[in-house]
Amino acid sequence: MNSATTCAIIRSILHWIEKEMSETINLADKIEKQLPAELVNFMQTAGKIAASQGQNLYLVGGIVRDLLLGKSNFDLDLVVEGDAIDLAHQLNNIKQGKITTHPRFKTAKLKWDKWSVDLTTARAETYARPGALPSVKPDSLTSDLFRRDFTINAMAIGLNPTRYGELIDRYGGKNDLERKLIRILHDKSFIDDATRIWRGLRYEQRLNFQLERNTIKLLKRDIPMLDTISGDRIRYELECIFHEERPEKGLRRAEELGVLPRLHPALKGDSWLAEKFESARQLTSPTPPPIGLYLALLTYRLSDAENEHLISYLRLSKPIAQTLRDSINLTVKLKLLDDPNIMSSNIYHTLHGYSPPALIANSLASESTVARRHIQLFLDKLCYVKPSLTGNDLQKMGIIPGPQIKETLEQLHEARLDGKVSSKKDEMKLVKGWLG
Repeated sequence: MNSATTCAIIRSILHWIEKEMSETINLADKIEKQLPAELVNFMQTAGKIAASQGQNLYLVGGIVRDLLLGKSNFDLDLVVEGDAIDLAHQLNNIKQGKITTHPRFKTAKLKWDKWSVDLTTARAETYARPGALPSVKPDSLTSDLFRRDFTINAMAIGLNPTRYGELIDRYGGKNDLERKLIRILHDKSFIDDATRIWRGLRYEQRLNFQLERNTIKLLKRDIPMLDTISGDRIRYELECIFHEERPEKGLRRAEELGVLPRLHPALKGDSWLAEKFESARQLTSPTPPPIGLYLALLTYRLSDAENEHLISYLRLSKPIAQTLRDSINLTVKLKLLDDPNIMSSNIYHTLHGYSPPALIANSLASESTVARRHIQLFLDKLCYVKPSLTGNDLQKMGIIPGPQIKETLEQLHEARLDGKVSSKKDEMKLVKGWLG
């Protein structure tokens, strides 16, 4: 930890001590009202166990923020000034759940029934270089809170019996909540971890807050630091944005501040994208659109080469990468679908084999009402059409097993698609006619 960071922590501690002498806020009532009894009992038990071993346990992070905002959040994030992995094993002996540990980072995850809790040893972090994963060492709660992304996420609540429910706010998080500000904790925050740039935009838009003036200045300065982050980590931040209620807000802000063009200069977070995202939500309601659909719309206006560059950089999964490729490839086929007199069988053969998200993306993005109608016809009806007769039925009718069976089934399929037959009886009559 360098001298500037040490001085910043000391100033924060002095500010906190002064504040603590004049005001102590207890959130025990909020915990009781906003969290399920199962989680409340768990935290009280955990606090008692930690205290019995001379350790201090805290509830930290986003759940503290959301308790103060009155928002629902059941993701427990606990920090102990002690051994988190050992504490997790003791708690698991009670809950008989599943435990996962990460000794390098001194963390553990405990799952039981429908609940999940993260436990972490209070720690300090150092970064060997910008964008690197941090090196950690056990430290105090003060250092643990200082390593976090924003002041509103750097608050804690005491869980030991003697301090249960007590708010610990050493960096002005509650004040920033009240002023609706997103503020980093130190000037090197974005340099240490540039994913905080994307995260800050996400919180700003989700909460309808504003990035604090100096935070915006530093964010703009440190946009080049995004190049130090792996594509996997940037993809994760994008996926988090797509899980927001209105992801277009974060993307619009990202374009406005120059963050989205850093991902790719051709990407836009404009009104066109906002309109398509809203249409996608209306189409898939009550479930949100899949990430592949959002990504296909975001990348819809890219060229093949630009699309491939983004697929490679973000290391997209094979299904999502195929969706993006399908979406781009389909754009050149929209002219065929713009013919109001096109046969249903031709619609089927044009669109068969493409992923549903890619088809939906093109349906939403196409300027042709005729093409959109034909894509929707395929999705709603044509992709499900199959002949009633089977290969066995055709053999019974006298067709010799071999290529002719396949050809006949394909002809029946086309006849079904184009409405020339509508029943098994019609199909048999048609086949008999072919056989003479």
